Amino acid sequence: MRLCLAVWLVSASVCLGQGTASTFPTNEQMRHFRGMSNPRLSPDGKRILLQITDATADGARSHLWLVDVDGGAQRQLTFSSDGDKAGERSGEWMPDGQSILFTAHRGEHTSLFQLPMAGGEALRFDLKVMPLVDASRSPDVIPPRAPDAKTDARDEKPEPLAVDISGFRIAPDGKTVAVLVRDPETPGEKKQKDGKADAAWVDHDLHGTRAYLLNVASSKLTLVAIPPEVRGVSWSPDSARMVALEQGVNGADDLGPTGSVWMVAASDLAHPVRIPEMPMTVGAITWAADGQTLVIEAQAKADAPPGYGDLYEFNLTTKTLKNLTENFSGSVGRAEPVAVKGGGVVGLTDQGLDITVARFSGSHASPEAIKLPVAAVTAIATNAAQNGWIFLGSDGNHPPALYYSAKLSSAAHLVATPALVPDNLTAVAGKRIEWKSDAFTMQGMLYLPPGATVGKVPLVVEVHGGPLGSYSDIYAPFTNFLLGRGWAVLHTNPRGSTGRGASFAAANKNDLGGGDYRDIMAGVESVLRTEPIDPARMALMGYSYGGEMAGFVEGKTTRFKAIVSGAPVIDQQSEYGTESGSWYDRWYYGRPWEHEADAWRQSPLSGVGQARTPFLLLQGESDSTDPLGQSQEMYRALRQMGVAVELVTYPRDDHGPLSAGIYGGQSREPWHGFDARQRIVNFIGRAFGEPAK
Repeated sequence: MRLCLAVWLVSASVCLGQGTASTFPTNEQMRHFRGMSNPRLSPDGKRILLQITDATADGARSHLWLVDVDGGAQRQLTFSSDGDKAGERSGEWMPDGQSILFTAHRGEHTSLFQLPMAGGEALRFDLKVMPLVDASRSPDVIPPRAPDAKTDARDEKPEPLAVDISGFRIAPDGKTVAVLVRDPETPGEKKQKDGKADAAWVDHDLHGTRAYLLNVASSKLTLVAIPPEVRGVSWSPDSARMVALEQGVNGADDLGPTGSVWMVAASDLAHPVRIPEMPMTVGAITWAADGQTLVIEAQAKADAPPGYGDLYEFNLTTKTLKNLTENFSGSVGRAEPVAVKGGGVVGLTDQGLDITVARFSGSHASPEAIKLPVAAVTAIATNAAQNGWIFLGSDGNHPPALYYSAKLSSAAHLVATPALVPDNLTAVAGKRIEWKSDAFTMQGMLYLPPGATVGKVPLVVEVHGGPLGSYSDIYAPFTNFLLGRGWAVLHTNPRGSTGRGASFAAANKNDLGGGDYRDIMAGVESVLRTEPIDPARMALMGYSYGGEMAGFVEGKTTRFKAIVSGAPVIDQQSEYGTESGSWYDRWYYGRPWEHEADAWRQSPLSGVGQARTPFLLLQGESDSTDPLGQSQEMYRALRQMGVAVELVTYPRDDHGPLSAGIYGGQSREPWHGFDARQRIVNFIGRAFGEPAK
């Protein structure tokens, strides 16, 4: 429900403050951060394929770049036409290292391309399938057949149709590629739509995403007989088998976990076999190096919010599961784990305020930590030979950069990558802090502007999303943007956050806005006692669950001069019935009609009678995670209570994209983030009694 964190991570790889005097980012400069993601090591271990995303000001299209691990040449491999709004993405090396595959939306469809590394143009795979479903041929189709018509266009023989590729996975031998394909729209369906016979029967869509096997040499596509929705596949090391994750169509997962795992022989795609011993909450699957074991990420054994996972080993011979992280004090699940030759897997873990790399193995009771030169690692990759490892990471005052090590246990060195941050920007390293709240020891990050003096610094408290999320010691452009105003920034990880084990993540069950609110306020009191903060000039803001917490704060205290709420939940009952999925919320407080008092107690709207603080709401109009109506409810309630309230809506923007635009990520909306940041600082600045800037 509220999965977005209140900090959007932005990639960069240049040193800050070189040359002329450095400054914090301006609002305009926040539109000029480029992104770096999806690093892939070449089969020979000498080159790295990267996805570089243009800055918001330049359209936020992605392109593929090539860099050398030893700091040599850097070059852009792919370029987009003016009509391509997304660019090239999901680049992967072919196993022989002679070419790469990627997807791009060129023309009417998202297609799969192959680019030879020796030079030349990228070649599009001409992928077509016979339509498996066609709603225009239904018995009760609209418009009805004419009574005197002997034939109808819908009687025409179906023809193969071009398809959209939503994902792919290359077999280790390079001969075949598993591709995920959405059932195409047929000519009859298009004619219906064009004729406005387009009523939508909710949860009855005939179309789904299916898996096909692509023969690279012939471009032939063969259907894998697994029902939709297929969410992902993983190949065995010998390319003889693959496992596929299927989750059901038409919102089946809103009723509960629906995941199924299927074993498919590459030589017999028509007869996949479901593995019934697999948990229905599987989110990621990796083959272990031995080819006889699967490592999966699935719901934790302990009672924890949906999406809080453990790592398990599944033995294909004995059909048994072994929990690798049952007593782990951190959290896993940020990325698909990587199998290691010699046994076990490495994966990203949240541990307190760090995002670390750890090696998990069934033969060790606790994970082995991999030491790296940054506090927060956001991506890890290797190749089939494992003759090198690459990591993407950052910390509070160093933008994300790429690191390489020849072995997993070797020291990593910085790799030169394209410059992604505007010139001459500075950043402040956060101070790690702890405080007591109830029976818990809480953790957070405090950022102080340069030259802070005792009792003089205004404070902005930021609350992360989730609530199953966390703040880490990571580079955060928006935090530095606020520091440029001379304001301190406090990030807190209250109960319900990741990084502290399953029991901590579950500690706010049926208590949203209760103990977690006390944790945040205890953190505020702690920094007021120990840091140069002005208690008369404090504001609070958050996005997603952070926006919901902002609503709770509005009705519980007048300690803040201003509150900013992005994409919040305000009324649990109306949210539950209109959000895109309710399984997450159901774990926290149950079905609201069965637990009416609990749902109302955990709704910020319940405290609106005590509201006094000026309140700013920022909302994407196309948000399906926390729909527009939530902000409208709060706006109307506060307005009728006589509270100074503002509501700003952003057309076309959904939940995650608006967050990205605000916090310094790359957005295809060129001005929404700029507008929101301007409104945030002006709103808070007025409340602090500062002159407009």
